[in-house]
Amino acid sequence: MENKNLILATGRRKTSVAQIRLTQGGTGKITVNSKELKDYFGNTPRFEAVINSPFTLTTDQKFDCSAKVSGGGVSSQAGAIRHAISRAIASLGPTFRSSMKKAGFLTRDSRMVERKKFGQPKARKRFQFSKR
Repeated sequence: MENKNLILATGRRKTSVAQIRLTQGGTGKITVNSKELKDYFGNTPRFEAVINSPFTLTTDQKFDCSAKVSGGGVSSQAGAIRHAISRAIASLGPTFRSSMKKAGFLTRDSRMVERKKFGQPKARKRFQFSKR
């Protein structure tokens, strides 16, 4: 039996990947890796604000969100969850899509860590130069 109110979406940022299940008509409950939002991200309101930002644009509907996220750090994971939620809400219709696009939530943040080059200690750092 398929639930018509269920929306699946994937979001990415840096090396984090988030897969979410968004259910329309819920209570506003958000779980991340089978834990409550506050339990997973700790007592940091910044990450909670990042994840809830797509929901603030759609104040007329309530959603339940279950996210499975892996890779990267906590900030990257929060960004990946926001990207996935925004994609899911944008799939509901053109009015939702335009509001998400205007806020910049549908753009995938493509910044990645630059690779280390040979003959150098890090990506851009050089070994100390000695003239004599």
